[in-house]
Amino acid sequence: MSIFKSQKALVEFALTLGVFSLCTGEFAMMGLLSDLSTAFAKPETSVAHLISAYALGVVVGAPIMVLVGVYLNKRNLILFLLGIYTISNALSLLAPNYETLLLSRLIAGFPHAAYFGVAATIAASMAPFNKRGKAVSRILLGVTAAILIGAPGATYLGQAMGWRWVFGSITILSILSLVLLCRHAPEVEKEPRLDFRAEIASFKSTQVWLALAIGAIGFSGMFGVYSYLAPTILHVTHLSANWIAPMLAVFGVGTMIGNLAGGWLYDRYKFFAVNQVMIFSVVALFAFPLLSSTPAGITFGALMLGCMVALTPALQMRLMDVSKHGQSLVAASNHAALNFANALGPWICGLAINAGWGWTSTGYVGAAMALVGSLIYGVAWALEKRSSEAVAKLQNTES
Repeated sequence: MSIFKSQKALVEFALTLGVFSLCTGEFAMMGLLSDLSTAFAKPETSVAHLISAYALGVVVGAPIMVLVGVYLNKRNLILFLLGIYTISNALSLLAPNYETLLLSRLIAGFPHAAYFGVAATIAASMAPFNKRGKAVSRILLGVTAAILIGAPGATYLGQAMGWRWVFGSITILSILSLVLLCRHAPEVEKEPRLDFRAEIASFKSTQVWLALAIGAIGFSGMFGVYSYLAPTILHVTHLSANWIAPMLAVFGVGTMIGNLAGGWLYDRYKFFAVNQVMIFSVVALFAFPLLSSTPAGITFGALMLGCMVALTPALQMRLMDVSKHGQSLVAASNHAALNFANALGPWICGLAINAGWGWTSTGYVGAAMALVGSLIYGVAWALEKRSSEAVAKLQNTES
């Protein structure tokens, strides 16, 4: 029994370490923009394409990795996913130029969305039936750790030792996770084969597409502002680079609040919770340019940015409610939609900055994107109301 418990603990640790590595690699770029700008002699708005490249990799990779899952069992699939991520980070470490680094970040995003689903399945398979939720929640602690510790730590490391040390450290973490999983990860007994036709069938629903559109467009404003948080701290608030990492940690605290709030709001208000988060985002993003002029203001602004993550659990629950068939591809598509937002936001905000509108213009652009997300919610709500009324009318007619 003790051997089984130690194996289970090692597997959970390895899975959590993989999540930590993935999320640190995703968010580390935000704190390294100024350093990479100097290293490659490119403006921050161009270097921000490294953020968008990873996000686009998640978007493109999500359905591809789900399709690969048709042919591999969970154990082999997670080793495959971590292998891709490890190799791509090693390529980032050794990148001789900006173009190679851009390509490596694109490839690094491929396994991101699929990893979470497979890791959750393996963790749940090793736990008693009534403790599966706790097992999965322990794995997802890697996300919180990455936001609170990984991203700020990567910023400190990059400032002190150089950006290559960041990718070197991430590579070592993913190798450790890969080795542990290779040695100890179990086969998932009686795992059902993924039915790709059933997964695709969920996308016949207009409500699924509208929910994904809310995330892809409405959430892009948060990513746009967050991506340029470091340059804003330096050029608008006029603080030293030493303030960047603490501000990323404040953002991390906001994400913890947002994750808890998003689930609570959906339990209480259902789909309306999504619109509440979008309205909050419009107000917070519009206020960000005013807040960013003082240290206290930008600290509060970074906290509110993190709180916007409340949209993530609310949208995930919405997708689970409206998808009638297999949900693996829908869940991966939610990650893809949010990472599309991570690509769209920095790009559009970068256009505004390059047009001479200033660093604070990211807040106004972000607020406009959040407003579009709220309008998409309005369309989804109207269609759902019309459908419910039609069903009620039909039932009254039949009775």
